[in-house]
Amino acid sequence: MVEVQKKLNDVIQGDVACDSATLRAHSKDTSIFEVMPKIVVFPKDANDVKEVVQFVNRYKDEYPELSITARAAGSDMTGGPLNESIILSCTRYMHAGTFDAKDMTIAVEPGLYYRDLEHSILPRGVFLPSYPASKSLCALGGMVMNNSGGERSLRYGQTRKFVRGLRMVLSDGNEYDVVPLSRDELEVKMARDTFEADLYRKTFALLEKHYELIRAAKPKTSKNSAGYALWDVWNRDTNVFDLTQLFTGSQGTLGVMTRAKLSVIKEKPYRRLIALFFKSWDDLPEVVNRLLPFDPESLETFDDATLKLGIRFMPEIARKVGVSLLSFLFKFLPEALISIRMGAFPKLIVLVELSEDTHGEIERKTKGVIEVLSGIPVLHRVLLKESDAKKYWTMRRESFALLRKHVSKKRTVPFIDDFCVLPERMPEFLPKALRILESHGIKANIAGHAGSGNYHIIPLMDLTDTDIRNTIPVVADSFYHLVHEYGGTITAEHNDGIIRTPYLEEMFGSEVYALFREVKKIFDPRGIFNPGKKVGGSKEYGKRHISITQ
Repeated sequence: MVEVQKKLNDVIQGDVACDSATLRAHSKDTSIFEVMPKIVVFPKDANDVKEVVQFVNRYKDEYPELSITARAAGSDMTGGPLNESIILSCTRYMHAGTFDAKDMTIAVEPGLYYRDLEHSILPRGVFLPSYPASKSLCALGGMVMNNSGGERSLRYGQTRKFVRGLRMVLSDGNEYDVVPLSRDELEVKMARDTFEADLYRKTFALLEKHYELIRAAKPKTSKNSAGYALWDVWNRDTNVFDLTQLFTGSQGTLGVMTRAKLSVIKEKPYRRLIALFFKSWDDLPEVVNRLLPFDPESLETFDDATLKLGIRFMPEIARKVGVSLLSFLFKFLPEALISIRMGAFPKLIVLVELSEDTHGEIERKTKGVIEVLSGIPVLHRVLLKESDAKKYWTMRRESFALLRKHVSKKRTVPFIDDFCVLPERMPEFLPKALRILESHGIKANIAGHAGSGNYHIIPLMDLTDTDIRNTIPVVADSFYHLVHEYGGTITAEHNDGIIRTPYLEEMFGSEVYALFREVKKIFDPRGIFNPGKKVGGSKEYGKRHISITQ
């Protein structure tokens, strides 16, 4: 690969690295995997990305192992940005972002950190609401390519809803603008004699031929990031053909994103957080059904184990909130009194976040939420101060990160971390899911999005133990089979990566999975983009690359 490095240095303006420290830094994300790349390229701009793709095409026959995986911030939990060949690391240079107030959009490069975007647009009263819990770590390339979602997705939807246009470097090494097209515009594009036109012709023919099969394959859950979103590309009713929806959530397997145009929305000025305290999970579906008519921004849930993590790591959480430990402890006095009233530690807490344009509307909805809870054994607390609300959001966002840092021997192991089933089926599904873990001696923490039935189960395991590592595919087999049995999706917002790609055929069936393979072949005939993700992955590959270190 030294020769390849030298040749790459001759064709790009950015940096090329093969030193061990850089390779190690790019061999991991926040998943359970470690995959050592051969080369890391830090592209200066879109032209560098084009040059790298053209380079790989030029030398693919001489070096068959050559491939390209784009990487943003590396906060992915699936092994999505890991590859044994070339990593395109975008955060060093490709981090530009601009805001257009007239049409309420942002134009962003893939390496722009969300925290930096938020810092620049929040003072203007606008935001991109599909940020994940890792918003202090993630970058926009990962958000688009994973179709991320988070605590405010209940009202506003996942990232794909905000994508207005993309710039993609495709397999011929050229950059293309991708936007939604009317049927007439599509016909004009397909009539041309170009590489791009050929992609559109083949994709449209595939989607039109299998239209009913594809529409039926769309998961019935409110959120999904599994597979290729073929059902969102071509709509006969609206006559809109939108390839941005195919690329969004594709994990860089069909091309490399160099820019995204995303819509943003105005932040509502009045907010209110109501914390609900439950003795069991049994009442959650009824509560969710009663609360959804109020159109909350969030219905976030975390269990007693996660709450105990917050108590355990309270000094660090207090520092993040920006208060003294004594002051932070004092803020939890009302929760202590609630536990006394309940006669037990709450089994789970649900955070109901409301936001509206007027003070009167926020007061009306707050009163309504309290009234509809009448008759259900759930206690509540209305948090009027922003600092009181902040303690909960910090606990929800930081608890798993703190757990990764502090647990000795055992570590957080995200491999069944992002399922979604219909909320009304949760009381029946969850005990069965937890029994699968318990039967293998695995303890886990649970947090998630109650309104959509999307939960994150984070087991604690000692991956230095060979027998424990061997349980991962066994548990995953049983767990994802159960998700399929309940009509859910194996990933609502984290995507497939190394960990879930082998389960896509079971989830979607062999016919639809064959269409995924055909789409991959249309856009990436030589297999140069992020191999082993979405199609072509295997449990054996994942098992070989489990990292035994944090």
